[in-house]
Amino acid sequence: MTSVTVVMDPVEGCAVCEASAALPASSCAASAAASGTAWAARFPCLLNMPCLRPNTTSCVADHQELPMNVGQFSGMTRDSTAFPSLWNGKPDQPAKKSSPLERDVRASRPARSPKPFVRRDIQALRGLAVTLVVLAHAGVPHVAGGYVGVDVFFVISGFLITKGLLRETERSGSLSLRRFYARRAVRILPLATLVCLVTMAGCRLFASKIRYAEFMHDALASALYFMNVDLATSGTDYLREGTAPSPFQHFWSLSVEEQFYLLWPLLLLVSWRVTRRPWLRALPLSLLCLLSYCLGVRAAETSPSWAYFGPHTRLWELGAGGLLAFSDRALRRVPRVVFAAGAWFGLSAIVASAVLYDDDTPFPGPYALLPVLGAALVIADGGRAKPSAVSRLLSLSPAMWVGDVSYGWYLWHWPVLMIGPAALRRPADPQLSVALCLAALLLAWVTLHLVENPLRFGPLRRRPTHAVILGLGLSSVVVSVSLVAASFPPSISTTVRAPMLDEVLTRAQDPQARLAELLGTSAPGLPRNLSPSLPDIKRQRSAVYRDNCHVDYTATRSPICVYGDRSSDKVVVLFGDSHAAQWFPATERLSRQYGWKLVSLTKASCKTADITIVNHHRPYERCDIWRKNSLERIASLDPILVVVSSSEAGEPAEGVTDTPRSWAAGYERVYRRLVATAGHVAVLLDNPWPKGDAVECASSYPLRLGVCERDQSHAIKDPARREANRQGARRAGAAVIDPKPWLCPRSGRCPVVVGDTFVYRDESHMAESYAVALTPVLRQELQELGILAK
Repeated sequence: MTSVTVVMDPVEGCAVCEASAALPASSCAASAAASGTAWAARFPCLLNMPCLRPNTTSCVADHQELPMNVGQFSGMTRDSTAFPSLWNGKPDQPAKKSSPLERDVRASRPARSPKPFVRRDIQALRGLAVTLVVLAHAGVPHVAGGYVGVDVFFVISGFLITKGLLRETERSGSLSLRRFYARRAVRILPLATLVCLVTMAGCRLFASKIRYAEFMHDALASALYFMNVDLATSGTDYLREGTAPSPFQHFWSLSVEEQFYLLWPLLLLVSWRVTRRPWLRALPLSLLCLLSYCLGVRAAETSPSWAYFGPHTRLWELGAGGLLAFSDRALRRVPRVVFAAGAWFGLSAIVASAVLYDDDTPFPGPYALLPVLGAALVIADGGRAKPSAVSRLLSLSPAMWVGDVSYGWYLWHWPVLMIGPAALRRPADPQLSVALCLAALLLAWVTLHLVENPLRFGPLRRRPTHAVILGLGLSSVVVSVSLVAASFPPSISTTVRAPMLDEVLTRAQDPQARLAELLGTSAPGLPRNLSPSLPDIKRQRSAVYRDNCHVDYTATRSPICVYGDRSSDKVVVLFGDSHAAQWFPATERLSRQYGWKLVSLTKASCKTADITIVNHHRPYERCDIWRKNSLERIASLDPILVVVSSSEAGEPAEGVTDTPRSWAAGYERVYRRLVATAGHVAVLLDNPWPKGDAVECASSYPLRLGVCERDQSHAIKDPARREANRQGARRAGAAVIDPKPWLCPRSGRCPVVVGDTFVYRDESHMAESYAVALTPVLRQELQELGILAK
């Protein structure tokens, strides 16, 4: 007689029967019943699937799709030693027999989709991951690296999804993409759609009006799962640095997952049909993981935004979970003590990375190995028949509860954090952030029971076509609402018309005096004829940005960028960082008026002083190389004028003396080289800075602009460094131009609007339209210095 035993498969998450010979599952069940073997009523073997392999055959219950027929197992004995944690009643008691009437009633009821088995350790690991993410976003001390929770999510997702795909291919010999995407749609889209719609409403009521169209685009990107690509692209835009995050930013992780799952099921299906050897089936994913990891390490050095948000740099984390699913059966032969030790190491690795990492960590790159490996070790340990201490710790009810609401908590917490302070009219602080995150936790619990579970475990699980249609419909709703909403942006209040600044200064015989009058009589509210409109100010990009002539952090040479009269032998050079590039509209206009050939040499955050500073938490050596190459290039151009400027912000690298004297010497070394090779050198000191992001502030207080204005006595970013710049220029023989009188009156506040023109584009840079309007003022100053003829 064929011997049959019933055991709990901790990886499959169900009861399985093991037979000594290949049997159909029905025979497996009958033999188990005949031999008196205990069955777990909650996890019966699948009754329509042949056993997989002789001798070590497992009839696996796919409880996620097929309901059990409890009546077939009535009268069987419960064995408390076999399944001590599965029984709801007391052990060693016979099951209650069903009467024929009860069996008929049960048979007449429509079958309901049962809730899938949940591995308690994985569910709790989800809870730990989302808690770390939420605490980090709330600004709780000592968990600044809580963003590693997303990496833990990726490993869990890769493991569970791949495990389900492997189970289906083993059972049926194929893979239904329709059923796979139906399950994803029912699991992901209902709550994601609700969060998107609520967030769009919050943006309309409380968020920045000037970014409303941007937020609606982000909602569209979230619904179509390219939010991560948008963020990676915008992260390379220097002029968008320092901008507050979007309320939809957290959808980047869902975008990465869905992009991975567009590729992975197809790849698995192909490999399954090509080869029967498990290690060969896992080979394509292994190679992709290796390639993705290498790309991530490289991108962390060259393009941090793409390293963090790029699908190609995150694929290996999801793939790590997939590879674990491939190898779980082989891992059962590893001694239990090894897994127990690995689980403690894995849990410690996750917590340590959350505590030790912070915003200064060049993440992900190689630093992502620690949380990814930690998550894999914890998951591998939980697949053992006898749970370890870590698995028992993670199986505690509070951790399970947080795991149950983890998806909803992740989706709700971020828009609540971003919009909540504005809705409450309170500044964001750690106490308020924690309170808002707790409110988001409550929202997650409510929507779990009202939205997630009813749809997730409802009849749609048995109707994949209907589920796919529902998913497409939900995505279409978000897309449609976002497009319509973007067409009707909220209005911003204005006052009366104001003089046209550009025209007034162009016609003035003394532009500087006329500008001083306008600065002293600025209006308290936004003018009706503001040009460009407030939402368009940040969208303006001068040619140096449109043509990629303002190089990024990684570049060591500038491209050949020539403007003005390109055939002229009179060369003028614009040299410095973004605070030099902001003067491009004025210098380009002068170049066309005077027939100059204008060459632009500017680099992001690269100071003109010969001093190594810190950028992205490391010495900005590429700036030093770029500065050296640019000075050599300027010498070869033999310019008649070099216009130099740079921001007063920036911290010296470790070991570099940070004193006014050292900065003055650093400026002087560069200016002497320029004076030796150019006819004239004009050093434009840094412009006064507003009180925060002036455009954002004006959108909130359009009729009370004084809230956004800084007093002129506090408008200089670093007075000591400014004076060092002045001294270095004078000692080198360069002319010094102080633009403060062009933005601030002699007393009082520095206005954010002059005439019909907004002064700033963000928290430090001038708006392009204001730089254009200052052209006559700059020309007058150059004439008074003797650089230009009157």
